[in-house]
Amino acid sequence: MVRIYTRKGDSGTTGLYFGGRVAKTAPPIEANGAVDEAQAVMGLARAEAGRPSELDDLLVALERDLWVLMAEVATSPDNRSKLVPGKTMVSASMVEALEGQIDRITQSTTMPSEFLVPGENRVSALLDVARTVVRRAERLVVGAVPPADSLAAAYLNRLSDLLWTMARWQEDEHPTARQAGGLPSDPASSDSATTDRAPLGSGTTDRAVTDEEGR
Repeated sequence: MVRIYTRKGDSGTTGLYFGGRVAKTAPPIEANGAVDEAQAVMGLARAEAGRPSELDDLLVALERDLWVLMAEVATSPDNRSKLVPGKTMVSASMVEALEGQIDRITQSTTMPSEFLVPGENRVSALLDVARTVVRRAERLVVGAVPPADSLAAAYLNRLSDLLWTMARWQEDEHPTARQAGGLPSDPASSDSATTDRAPLGSGTTDRAVTDEEGR
């Protein structure tokens, strides 16, 4: 029987790849936590994609790539010489493969040039959620693994671009943030109005700019 629990983490530390232990709050562990979360959201998108499908195949490949990236991030500087490109460390060809997928999809799908309103369908919405988590992971990886020594941050940067592209690929339409019409003059009479929605000005904040600008 495979034992799921080990009790080794009860002290607040966790093991690194190739040995050694660090606090669970250490930068590499925080970064890998975000990567793990991104991988899980991509899995949720995959579950909605239907099988067999091109989207499912692509998501499986990307999720496998993230295991490679997490191995690298979880390796101490003293053990980086043991990493193998493409197996336990992000390689240049992995980054280039993402760029190739972006180019391939944009050639067959009309891409919008403005900020968008997410949620055209469930799959595209999940891909957008995955993109935002990957963005957070990228920021954390930059702080955990110096970019001069690693392509992990570059990979996550391209992955977020690819996920945005994939989300647009899965949409029939691309409602933009500045689409004509604006808010209905009488929200209460709108078919989409709900009684439990917080009124405008009730303390919520508008998000006019997203991290898409950093792509």
